[in-house]
Amino acid sequence: MPVSAETEFDIDATPDAVMEVLRDVEALPDWSDPHQNVEVLERYDDGAPKRIRAKVSATGISDEMIIDYTWTDTTCSWELVEADKLSMQKGKYTVTATDGGAHVAFELAIDLKIKVPGFIVKGQQKKAVETARQGLTAEVLRRVG
Repeated sequence: MPVSAETEFDIDATPDAVMEVLRDVEALPDWSDPHQNVEVLERYDDGAPKRIRAKVSATGISDEMIIDYTWTDTTCSWELVEADKLSMQKGKYTVTATDGGAHVAFELAIDLKIKVPGFIVKGQQKKAVETARQGLTAEVLRRVG
């Protein structure tokens, strides 16, 4: 059964600064603890990542995934192509301007191929939301100085 998580938060930086961090998918391991390694396999003509291979580990479960990205000026969305332990993953960051910086909406839905106790799944949902909010915010603020 698919599970989903959402959060919204503000960052004291421009939407362009936030999107720049999101486009730098190879740096995901710097600010997203579950990401062990990210390799860009294919890029769009403008240089944005189109397909990646990611190695992730969370709560003792490791997986290698192929993920396709879609980009606009204000969104970063992705969808799982293949993985060993996940059967589905869709996610999206939507970044909009505010008076003081950027507002970020994060959505994530996953479904597992393997049986995992519910409390572990719920813990991973919470960690994904915390990483989206805290990890992304810290990385954007670190880069803008």
